Amino acid sequence: MITIRKLQPADDRWAVGRIYEVSWKYTYKELLPQEYLDNLSAEQWANRLDMSNRYSLIAELDGKMTGTASYGESRDVEYAGQGEIYSIYLLPRYTGKSYGKQLISAVIEQLHVLGYKTIFLWVLEDNFGAREFYEKVGFACSGKSKKAEIGGKTVTEVQYIIASDCE
Repeated sequence: MITIRKLQPADDRWAVGRIYEVSWKYTYKELLPQEYLDNLSAEQWANRLDMSNRYSLIAELDGKMTGTASYGESRDVEYAGQGEIYSIYLLPRYTGKSYGKQLISAVIEQLHVLGYKTIFLWVLEDNFGAREFYEKVGFACSGKSKKAEIGGKTVTEVQYIIASDCE
């Protein structure tokens, strides 16, 4: 049975960062430059976990970290006062087993506890699997998008949004 809990001070930040590293290399292998993916490291994410106003959840199965999600107030001034899901990742072998649904539900619940009625996230436009997942759990594409550069490649991110009165 999967357990979802808040990141604790004693948790191994490198182990959490490793979930990001492995997930990125798997998820984005067709979407981002391979050289960029090959050079990712767990430390890149481990160092961000304790940033102020950033919260993280950990998914565990039989005591082993299998997924993570980070969230908090919008990083974009344009969406001030809204909650943002910064990231949600599972190790590849744990996808497709409803663990992602449980993890995102827990993130939404935590953002509601923090007082956010509207919650959004950004997803790569070409990440059709993730987009389908977000739609299945109640998010809708807002029609807003933005350009970003990741690994030297310009990509388009689309915004997905869910409001508490739409649940």
